[in-house]
Amino acid sequence: MTAPRRIVVIQTAFIGDVVLALPMVQRISAVFPGVHLTFVAIPAAADLLKNHPSVTEILPYDKRGEDRGIRGGLTLAARLRAGSYDVALVPHRSLRSAFIAWWGRIPRRIGFSTSSGRFLLTDIVRYDPAAHETRRNTDLLFPLGISVDVPEPPRLFPGGEEQRSVDSLLEEIRLAGAPLYSHKLVALAPGSVWATKRWPAASYTTLARLIERDGGSVVCVGGESDRELCASILTDAGVHPSRQFAGRLTLLESAELIRRCRVIVSNDSAPAHLASAVGTPVVAIFGATVPRFGFGPRGPGDIVVETEGLFCRPCGIHGGNSCPIKTFECMERILPERVFREVVLRVG
Repeated sequence: MTAPRRIVVIQTAFIGDVVLALPMVQRISAVFPGVHLTFVAIPAAADLLKNHPSVTEILPYDKRGEDRGIRGGLTLAARLRAGSYDVALVPHRSLRSAFIAWWGRIPRRIGFSTSSGRFLLTDIVRYDPAAHETRRNTDLLFPLGISVDVPEPPRLFPGGEEQRSVDSLLEEIRLAGAPLYSHKLVALAPGSVWATKRWPAASYTTLARLIERDGGSVVCVGGESDRELCASILTDAGVHPSRQFAGRLTLLESAELIRRCRVIVSNDSAPAHLASAVGTPVVAIFGATVPRFGFGPRGPGDIVVETEGLFCRPCGIHGGNSCPIKTFECMERILPERVFREVVLRVG
């Protein structure tokens, strides 16, 4: 088979989905050195791909903003058509993503059997619900003659700009008189788009107290919507507010801060995937969702903490806004002391 010269990956779902597509991208560049690889992602996730050696070009697609609707999709498709791509890899399973690849007149369009737009694809790969998402994504390479037994971990590459930014913020903490012990730095990521994926704030508060009393230093990470939650947790735990970083960092800066931590405690959300991509051990807390959906951490020092044996789990693939049976046992039964033990094992 002739090696493709230009490949586009269309993954416009959540930030974590973009990270979990990176092992596929990394494999492509290893097999086809010199290939021009374009990655289409939502603007929030596009920043993550900066500096990545396997990504030649990043195309932000603001599908809920200025690029929303049919016109935005047609504009992107026209841009792809002008790019003369040989192959489109479409891990995102929406009709819109498949349509953009088709209308972009890309000769080979590879996607999943569960895609709403599979009739617009030229190559359909079985979606394996039992596999990890990184494995499912690398399965899309089969039609290109690439077989992957065990996908490598995703990789992110914070650069000098991100390192200097984090250095500056950590110096601000020192100047504010808030002691921070870098050798025992622990990141907490209490946010999530879905309420049933959030371990209770009171549990994070207790965990933060336990870590600080043990000589560790906690920092809170997350997006703009997590600012208030993180500030409340740190305040209630008696931790200086300067250690609240949610909404203050770009995604790649967040990855750099997480890289410097000994461990991260995170819900089933994007920060757990950022940690995996920079090699920081993850203590992941799962409630409404379960690891067998294929989105759990897989690093050698990672662990999932969950409440097993509940008839109601999982209650949805993404979680929800409230517990369907009004108990929230899946999260309430995970005690801070249990999570703290896992943190201590990784911090030392």
